[in-house]
Amino acid sequence: MRVVFAANILVSALLSARGAPAHALAAWGEGRFELMASPAILDELGRVLRYPGLRERYALSEETIERFLRLLARQATLVEPRERLTAVTADETDNRYLECAVVGEAVILVSGDHHLLDLVEYRGVRVLSCADFLAWLELGVAQDSEN
Repeated sequence: MRVVFAANILVSALLSARGAPAHALAAWGEGRFELMASPAILDELGRVLRYPGLRERYALSEETIERFLRLLARQATLVEPRERLTAVTADETDNRYLECAVVGEAVILVSGDHHLLDLVEYRGVRVLSCADFLAWLELGVAQDSEN
């Protein structure tokens, strides 16, 4: 199963080991799904992680940021979208996640951003909050073990 995480999910996972995003990232580490990414997503993630206020508040070193980006670049499945989408007009950068999901044939896009969540579904890709994704993932595992 292929999944795309928006930068807000990845940032939250890095900053707190206790929240739903960290549990979702751990599920990826356990091989429960294939994480899709694109160069545009990695660029956005790097930009966000380097916000001065964020770096100061969470004491994020450049080494920590680079290590996290390298991990994702090496272990996620990278795709290069060929089509520019315009499904989200309020925040054009949100379209990069949709582009990745569509070209990567993802089943789910996980985000905390209401512009994406409001779509509910786009070209066969379900857009879920992190909590809903974890519930869906657990339900899928429970159904698989019953069959």
